[in-house]
Amino acid sequence: MFLDILFMLILAYFFGFLYYGLYRNISARVHGRFGPSIAQSFYDSIKLFTKDNTTNFGWMFYAGIIFMATGAIMTVLFIPYLNNSKYLVGFSQYGNLIVILYLMVLGPLGNAMGIGSNGNPFGAMGITRGLTRLIGLELPFYIAVIGLMIANQTADISTIMTNQSQTWNIFAHPLLFIGAFISFLGFMGKSPFDVVGAPQEVYSGPASEFSGKFFGLALSQSAIFSFAKLLLMVDLFLGGASNLLDLVIKTFILFIVAVFVGNVYARFTTVQSVEFLVRVPSLIALVGLFFV
Repeated sequence: MFLDILFMLILAYFFGFLYYGLYRNISARVHGRFGPSIAQSFYDSIKLFTKDNTTNFGWMFYAGIIFMATGAIMTVLFIPYLNNSKYLVGFSQYGNLIVILYLMVLGPLGNAMGIGSNGNPFGAMGITRGLTRLIGLELPFYIAVIGLMIANQTADISTIMTNQSQTWNIFAHPLLFIGAFISFLGFMGKSPFDVVGAPQEVYSGPASEFSGKFFGLALSQSAIFSFAKLLLMVDLFLGGASNLLDLVIKTFILFIVAVFVGNVYARFTTVQSVEFLVRVPSLIALVGLFFV
């Protein structure tokens, strides 16, 4: 199990930063720039772990970042990577979707706990926006997940993946997928739901006071958490993955769609985000739940 967990974290770290590097590069090309190399994100992460912190806001600030990283790591370890496999399963046999939904909240709460102690107004504004937006993001996603649990009569991800051997849930329950996918775009932090760290308004929001090793830890947890969300969507709606190549293809397709949406649509304000998430994807997911 130790080796299994180690490889799961290595793969999540690698693909998380790989996709983040691709996002920066593709977005730059869309904007008419060359942008950084795909490997630049890896260099930045490694470099930051060798640097000292420039500020000190007390133990609560650093505990919040560790809390965030713990939430991201535990989330990815409770999501099986492959379908009907005894490898890359981590702790998934000891938890289910309810546990995962709980763990996914640890990151935002840890963020709020740490950033709220540094006194930076940009950070406080970002946290306020993030927690407000989180209400709208969770509603359609939770409705969709509840629909899947009812349809499959289980909260076990492995069983939900196995039940998709004939028809993926994206086709069997398209309305649940649409509701969950719109929410997923917001969880990924891409436009139009990226108001939390809008650099033109709040100077990167919660990340404004990060530096040194803790900034590297924050970037690493963000990369791992992003891959965990991609992985969860693949398991719930795309039938899981039979091998690593299948996993890469499916997560990459979801990632590319998120990048496309992020470069096409303008940023919502906080109020617009919540109103849209409550009215559109939540309503779509509710209709899908009714059919289930």
